[in-house]
Amino acid sequence: MANADKTTGLAAMAEAAKQAPGRGLPPVHLWHPAHCGDIDIVIRRDGVWMHEGSPIGRPELVRLFSTILRKDADGHVLVTPGEKLSITVEDLPFRAVAVERRGEALVFTTDVGDETTAGPECPLIVETDPETGEPSPRVRVRADLWARIARPVFYELVEMAEQESGRLVVRSSGETFVLGEVG
Repeated sequence: MANADKTTGLAAMAEAAKQAPGRGLPPVHLWHPAHCGDIDIVIRRDGVWMHEGSPIGRPELVRLFSTILRKDADGHVLVTPGEKLSITVEDLPFRAVAVERRGEALVFTTDVGDETTAGPECPLIVETDPETGEPSPRVRVRADLWARIARPVFYELVEMAEQESGRLVVRSSGETFVLGEVG
């Protein structure tokens, strides 16, 4: 896609996202336009959204784009009823930057303002990063979009955890999630 087309595509995506009905998330799972190519948007490992090599400095615009983000079999895309553009995501598209206990639930807040409650539909998964040996925690936000749990938030979870059968676990919405082995 030519540079002018990318700018037009970016503006068109922003405008289409603004037209989404209601105040909730647009129904991106119902939209199946033809693939229009790639757009030079990268969501970096640290959660910064970049366009053509520069950070997108307006949080409102990042939030807007996050509402039309979807993960398809061939990767992450921004989608509207009339356009679908591939983007690059270096790790996971969101960061869980806060957690709070609300009754029996753990509610995470992402870097784009979404809230997700850990439970059967939105599991909390902790894998060990094969490169560093460090825990690599994540929580599902919606559909197949996940948030990497920020280190300080993971430490909060560890403080909330109970020991059970040699493991640290937290509970949310009737589910038990393993944070790691004790020891």
